[in-house]
Amino acid sequence: MISFAQINTVSYLDGKDKLEGFFFKAEKPNSKNIGIIVLPAWMGIDNHAKESAEALSKLGYHAFVADIYGSVNNPKNTEEAGKLAGYFKNNPEVYQKRIQLAIDQLVKLGTNKNEIAVIGYCFGGTGAIEAARGNLNVKGIVSFHGGLGKDKMRTTVPITAKVLVLHGADDPYVPQKDIDAFVKFCKYVPCKVNIIEYNPIDDGEFQQASNEALENYINTLERNRIVVNVRRSRGKDIDAACGQLANKN
Repeated sequence: MISFAQINTVSYLDGKDKLEGFFFKAEKPNSKNIGIIVLPAWMGIDNHAKESAEALSKLGYHAFVADIYGSVNNPKNTEEAGKLAGYFKNNPEVYQKRIQLAIDQLVKLGTNKNEIAVIGYCFGGTGAIEAARGNLNVKGIVSFHGGLGKDKMRTTVPITAKVLVLHGADDPYVPQKDIDAFVKFCKYVPCKVNIIEYNPIDDGEFQQASNEALENYINTLERNRIVVNVRRSRGKDIDAACGQLANKN
């Protein structure tokens, strides 16, 4: 059983809906009272979300795992998760509201309201992008493997937060049309794209993108006059490239 020594359960409401998030207080000096919202993946709050928040607290940040579905709506299987996640994806204003409520709790717990970031993986990564689109009062957004799609009928507004999208070049869960739409969006905001090669590690579940997929990604961006930088690491042949050394004892 995993034990989270610094965890604090926080109950709050969205109207009559009961929500239950988890707060991890910074374990190192945090003079700016910086806080980070962690958005769970589609199966709801799990140990991975809590572990991520705990790791952030050990780095010196206040961290709060947001409850998006509600305390009584924990999906029992992927079918239930798909229905719940689909509802929030199709109703972004509701998703944004749940994120804002989590931010409100983080502020009540001592975080500076002007020093907040939002991160999320998969469904949570989609939510992180929605926090940017909703112009919530956050300084930074990090989306890992999040959905990039947006309904064409939605109004596009300027984004004020800094946004980092970490997305696989040949991610099978994000169709080309969503990538094209995201590229189109990038044309109208000040941005640059850094493509960072993933360097495989022993027993890792992820694989490096093929050269063909990488070139396709680069060409798509450059055709749209978006500044692209490709970061390649040396030492891959001896497992000494970026990200590989951390896996060695």
